[in-house]
Amino acid sequence: MVAAAVHAAVDSARIRSVEGMGFAVSRSRPTLDATLSVVAEAVGELPALPAGPVVAERGEFYERPASTVSLEFQPDFKYIESIAERETVRIAHHAAYAARELVR
Repeated sequence: MVAAAVHAAVDSARIRSVEGMGFAVSRSRPTLDATLSVVAEAVGELPALPAGPVVAERGEFYERPASTVSLEFQPDFKYIESIAERETVRIAHHAAYAARELVR
């Protein structure tokens, strides 16, 4: 698994700037615990921890409630709520895919 974390400044409808990216790789089977671990590691690799929440699509964490997933992340965690958050997650997916191709 390859995880990419994107630290972006956003408003409700657009990304204002990308402040940095973090990456992590795991050879573990994709389970909830392994996914949480590799994503937490990618967030930890960001140049500066974001002041806002970690945001992801619900499917990334096996449809688990945000309250369960949030136990793994600081400062906070939530699922996508805005267009800009969706675009930021899209950037992370593209970055993770590109990184996966590089580490094969």
